[in-house]
Amino acid sequence: MNHTHNDLKIAILFANYGPYHLARLKAAYQAYSSQRSTVVGIELARCEEEYPWQTQAEQFPCELISVINDCPLEKAKFSQLLAKLISILNQTSPEVVAISGYARPSMLAALLWCLWNRKPAILFSETTEYDEPRSWWKEKIKSLLVKLYKAALVGGQPHKRYLVKLGMPSDAIFLGYDIVGNHVFHPHQIKFLSCPLDKPFFLAINRFVEKKNLPFLLSAYAKYRQTVDANAWDLVICGDGELRLQLEEQITTQGIKDYVHLPGFLQQEQLLPYFAHAKCFIHASIQEQWGLVVNEAMAAGLPVLVSNRCGCFEDLVIEGVNGFGFDPENPQELTDLMLKISSGKIDLKKMSHASLEHIQKYSPHYFSQGLVQAVKYALVHC
Repeated sequence: MNHTHNDLKIAILFANYGPYHLARLKAAYQAYSSQRSTVVGIELARCEEEYPWQTQAEQFPCELISVINDCPLEKAKFSQLLAKLISILNQTSPEVVAISGYARPSMLAALLWCLWNRKPAILFSETTEYDEPRSWWKEKIKSLLVKLYKAALVGGQPHKRYLVKLGMPSDAIFLGYDIVGNHVFHPHQIKFLSCPLDKPFFLAINRFVEKKNLPFLLSAYAKYRQTVDANAWDLVICGDGELRLQLEEQITTQGIKDYVHLPGFLQQEQLLPYFAHAKCFIHASIQEQWGLVVNEAMAAGLPVLVSNRCGCFEDLVIEGVNGFGFDPENPQELTDLMLKISSGKIDLKKMSHASLEHIQKYSPHYFSQGLVQAVKYALVHC
């Protein structure tokens, strides 16, 4: 296929455009507008029950098309979703389609559209080899699938290694997928927001589901509380989900009701005061493809304690510099880290600065650079 890299049309397909996705789309739009090329965002649905973001896409600089507008993605009829998606791809007729993952049938349909129309597909991936148990036959199918994409844009090193293992050439894989709009969280932007709590606190932000490992976090915190007592920091866990009642019971049973705060599910701007005034951020997931909330915490200049099973751990956490990693099955290790961080013996200002500095690389610009490289590679190799 012969293409000048000017006058291209690139479609970026996500399930639903939340704040992160809009930051990526905007960066891609800016990168390509200087090359007289067009970027169009396509989402399967305007809203999703699993992630009830409220994003304003109306004043957005580039076109954003929702396949389904009138109901959440989970309630959409698959046949209708499929027919509409194909029709939108036919109408917009992009030269390249960047597709978020291969797990959803609709994303595979977009890949098939690319193959049928001889347009290169780029895979967005944040899967690592270890984020869930793997079975040989599924890996075989994935390996066949992965070879149908011309290039990939991934979160970091573990994600790249996994795609190489599945058979994608190393030079076809580019980095920069997992970013957030860092500027939104910058301490200069948020430090004037009023403090939601009148005492120092650890912060965690999660959906209340099994893999986020919240009972573990509460046990480690209860132990920390017993050890320090008077000068202990509180714990705020923002979010909601099916485990809420179980967690509330555990909080009561462990006698930490006065120190653990559950403000519920909050939209991005409602989270900012917590990011502005927390002392340290904790992410304890037992499995996590990346963990973008860690990007947000670092962009707010917070020291981080991150489970070493998180996909972002290897790329984002510099041990002892901007935080520490821990084994998400060893509560004592996390308790000890909480004690260490709140002991007054660690230079939190220095750690905070290191977080802020390190996350600057993981910016929307990093995403758009990676995408531009992936598109170039895909066009040359298709």
